[in-house]
Amino acid sequence: MSVHSMSNRKPKKMIIHIILIVGAIIMTTPFLWMVLTSLKTFGESTQVPPVIFPSHLEWKNFSEIFITLPFFNFYWNTVFTTFFKTLGQLVFCSLAAYAFARINFPAKNFLFILLLSILMVPNQAYIIPQYLIMVKLEWLNSLKALIVPGITSAFGTFLLRQFFLTIPSELEDAAKLDGCNHFQIYWRVMLPLAKPGLIAHAIFTILWSWNDLMWPLIVNNSPSKMPLSAGMASLQGQYMTDFPVLMAGSLLATWPMILMFIVLQKQFVEGIALTGTKG
Repeated sequence: MSVHSMSNRKPKKMIIHIILIVGAIIMTTPFLWMVLTSLKTFGESTQVPPVIFPSHLEWKNFSEIFITLPFFNFYWNTVFTTFFKTLGQLVFCSLAAYAFARINFPAKNFLFILLLSILMVPNQAYIIPQYLIMVKLEWLNSLKALIVPGITSAFGTFLLRQFFLTIPSELEDAAKLDGCNHFQIYWRVMLPLAKPGLIAHAIFTILWSWNDLMWPLIVNNSPSKMPLSAGMASLQGQYMTDFPVLMAGSLLATWPMILMFIVLQKQFVEGIALTGTKG
């Protein structure tokens, strides 16, 4: 490569880095504003023009959220429902994905296309049928109403199917020669090799479940059965909202997801990259 071409690439790289830095600042500004607002007084949070930095740190906002709301109960409901939703999706989606990727059965392609068609329908279209089912089962105001509708996913099945397709068929053939049936191949061969894909899908499911708001507000009106998202929504008043307390609660509700992504970002990126290598 000539010196002239290398000199031409430097300005292009600089422009790309500037664009990425500006984009990163824009993306992190709402989070930084949430952190700053959680440390302000109510007057500073509503002042015009806006106050960027608080005059002194109001740490009492973080204790006030536990007095205003049953915050520990919200946390437990969120962790409980998120755990079982994620566990259910990893089990059912991986089983379905293995079947679509490795087992030949009648109308396989048609059924897979039918499964993918679910992704084309907005989630809001399922709310009324799901609500009527919960009414018939008498599951309103229960954690079961939050967990059961979320233990399967068309997206998760598609994601894991793409990953199973990347695994060499020779491993499956060797397992069959050793006398393994389909479930044994799935459990002993495919799942250990699909760890990056499973982690990626688990992260997606945890984020979706942790942030789910509409469905919990519809099926639960009891504070004892509300997750964090629905519980925090009750802090928004019709005429006045205590923004510092709301932001303090939002920060406490957000940090587990931030920590999870920081710890698992390598596996997340690896899983997304590998699931798209084969159709």
